[in-house]
Amino acid sequence: MTPADADYSFGSYHSKTETKGDTIVYTRTFQIEELSVPVSKVDDLKKFYRIIATDERSTAVLISLCH
Repeated sequence: MTPADADYSFGSYHSKTETKGDTIVYTRTFQIEELSVPVSKVDDLKKFYRIIATDERSTAVLISLCH
């Protein structure tokens, strides 16, 4: 899965996927900086939430290497 990074004045979202031994670890951080967003930033806000939605719908495909 591709990491997601979105930084705006009103908030940020970051995610990453890594392996630790036999475990896949998915980490995400969602931080709100401004409780209200001016109308002038509504396009950025939509983009921000699209990035989050796309990241949350991502899937991991596991392939068995056993024969």
